[in-house]
Amino acid sequence: MKKVIQLLALSILCLALPLQSFASINSAVISNLGSGDAAVTIRDIDTGKIVYSHNGNKLMRPASNMKLVSGAAALGILGEDYRFTTDLYIDGKIQNNVLNGNVYIKGSGDPTLTKADFIEFVYILKQKGIRKINGNLIGDDKAFSGSTLPVGVEKVDESYYFGARTSAITMSQNEDFDASTVIINATPGNIGSKPSYTIQPNLSGLVISNQARTVRNGQKNTLKIERVYNSNKVIISGDLPKGSSKKEWVTLLDPSVNTMQAIKLVMQGSGITFSSNSKIVLAPVKDDARLLYTNKSKPLAMIFPAFMKLSNNSIADILVKTMGRQELDEGSTTAGTKVLKSYSQSIGLAVDNWRFVDGSGLANSNRVTSNGLSQLLFAVQQESYFNTYFNSLPVAGNSERMVGGTLRKRLTATNLQNRVFAKTGYIPNVYTLSGYIKGNSGKQYIFSILLENKANGITYIDRTVTELVKNL
Repeated sequence: MKKVIQLLALSILCLALPLQSFASINSAVISNLGSGDAAVTIRDIDTGKIVYSHNGNKLMRPASNMKLVSGAAALGILGEDYRFTTDLYIDGKIQNNVLNGNVYIKGSGDPTLTKADFIEFVYILKQKGIRKINGNLIGDDKAFSGSTLPVGVEKVDESYYFGARTSAITMSQNEDFDASTVIINATPGNIGSKPSYTIQPNLSGLVISNQARTVRNGQKNTLKIERVYNSNKVIISGDLPKGSSKKEWVTLLDPSVNTMQAIKLVMQGSGITFSSNSKIVLAPVKDDARLLYTNKSKPLAMIFPAFMKLSNNSIADILVKTMGRQELDEGSTTAGTKVLKSYSQSIGLAVDNWRFVDGSGLANSNRVTSNGLSQLLFAVQQESYFNTYFNSLPVAGNSERMVGGTLRKRLTATNLQNRVFAKTGYIPNVYTLSGYIKGNSGKQYIFSILLENKANGITYIDRTVTELVKNL
């Protein structure tokens, strides 16, 4: 009986596609992805009807395809014009260019805060005549709560940018907006000597142990730059050949404290001194503190390309906590994922059996379906923010970094370039790709491919997508 039902379902789907196309697509899916650990759904972009489904209702891990959900929710709930704010306060009195009081930085999770913004804080303080601070530099990071470490980050990965901690006070080093990191760039010295290195924006409370050495040109580059687990110590080790270099994004142990340390160093380097007993403290802004300045981030719509095209985990986690704070008055991942589920239900998705654990997809315990993701991609077409959403997706085979994103080196054949607009995804044993595709017929479709437990999954997904383009 079960087999009869399956055959009936296939026959109904066949009516939505030419029989030959359906057979070719089904053959490509089975031969490339297998029958058990893969889910594939294709929808008509205009009607939303499913024209092909293989395990479409099977719960699968989405990896970074989870950002399709968190991204849509952020645009729908926070809005394209949403800006993160960072407030500068002081208390006490100013006498003879000395502030006999404290300076406060109150954060809301701005992932785009950079050294240039720290310099702006200095400018504002100097405008008030402040050249020395006798009190403390205080960070108010109470907008977020719960663990700063994302769910699913392993001990061995805690130093690397994709597992960065999230805090209401954080910083980035460039327009990739990899929040809660510093960039360390090592360059060779004389052969046999230690390489030199630079840190952006500055030490930020880190302690560097340079154990590396410079070797001859042509030797293997084995240089590693890693922060020791649960510490502020960063070890540079291995060999760095002449004529080469190494650049690494290193995560911060405590984004709030480390960012405040970075701000203090910038202030000191820009002509503001602190008394010898001045400390960095995390505490709420006092009621009698005076607001001097509010720094505003770029609108969310302008942050979105870095988030989606570069698959930025820290932005995803920050957005989820921000939605939790706005909707449920709790800036935690737990509250934020409740908002993700509510948003998904509000646009008509059947997500009762989905598991929402984070917004980045890094956690192994997230579960979605390819039918559901494709339904999301259909539903968002009706939303006012769709252009921002769609234009943030990586474009297959487009070599321009902020266009092609994580698809710029995939599907590069001439007949495939600029025909697939989709979000990539990877965590160990999981490969995913979901988005919009233009077939050889000229018609566009929505698709979702979720694959588990298959080595070299990108290769097999891309072979499948090549067949989709050919047969749609």
